[in-house]
Amino acid sequence: MKGMERHDLSRKVVIVGAGDVGASFAYALLQNGAAESIVLIDARKEQAEGQALDLSHGIPFVTTAVVRAGSAADYADASVIVITAGAKQKPGESRLDLLKRNADIVGQIMGEVKARDSRAAVVIATNPVDVLTFVALKQTGWSRNRIIGSGTVLDSARFRHLLSAHCGVDVRNVHAYILGEHGDSEVAVWSMTNLAGMSMDDFCPACHACDDWNQERDRIVTQVRDSAYHIIDAKGSTCYAIGLALVRIVGAILRNEHSVLTVSTLLDGEYGLQGVCLSVPCIVSHSGVDRIIEAKLADGEMQALRASAAVLKERLNELKIAGEVPAPALIS
Repeated sequence: MKGMERHDLSRKVVIVGAGDVGASFAYALLQNGAAESIVLIDARKEQAEGQALDLSHGIPFVTTAVVRAGSAADYADASVIVITAGAKQKPGESRLDLLKRNADIVGQIMGEVKARDSRAAVVIATNPVDVLTFVALKQTGWSRNRIIGSGTVLDSARFRHLLSAHCGVDVRNVHAYILGEHGDSEVAVWSMTNLAGMSMDDFCPACHACDDWNQERDRIVTQVRDSAYHIIDAKGSTCYAIGLALVRIVGAILRNEHSVLTVSTLLDGEYGLQGVCLSVPCIVSHSGVDRIIEAKLADGEMQALRASAAVLKERLNELKIAGEVPAPALIS
């Protein structure tokens, strides 16, 4: 199966959801300059119009672009559609109730996208992102490369930041990945972690930054996993870092970068897993996920990844949508 060529499309990014995350992403994307056109859509039309107007007034300070509020008609010629829309948990509402409401929201949006015969790549940022990426695929029946979740791109950035701060090494020289669920069962993959080209086992004896690396390693992993909770407790929501993470993903798509990012994608036998969306290293290009990188993990890491997949499968079962969706060969 050959992929659809999308190079003829303008660099138009449609953002569905003009709340904190959507607006932070639009602001960062405008500064980045990767998009020619940024369109904001929200059920609260005035919210989208206000955000678009506010952003437009900053265009003279950044780059030439168009920022405006839009409608579902904008899906038809979009290059990338990013979904940040979602409901917040109500008092007394269970996690499953919230999950069902957000699944309904994402399903409705994807139904509208499909109805417009859109050729866009779609990035899901609404939480729980892995489950809702599966929902979006189920709703459309599209090839798995075209619909991806923001996954653990942000978690991996947090991991790199903490390692950089602890080891005193520029974060640009730290390569480290969080795989699995974007959530409590996520997996820090130490076997793929390196600083300045050196594995952690080789780097630590030359570092002398701590007395007990194993204890420090556990602290870093816990801090990565719990970061969002601390930020939400402090200010109500996370928005800036995820906005920048989305710019990284969308920029890789618009610029056809073939960047390695830990986005959430449907697995079809990779890592011995099937019928579940979770984060693994992927090459991201104009078509979305170009290839999945099937790295060799340590035994404990592989067990943890399987456990993470089991958690996500259980959530799909709760929604009564578990099972495989079409997963043809990835498009190159």
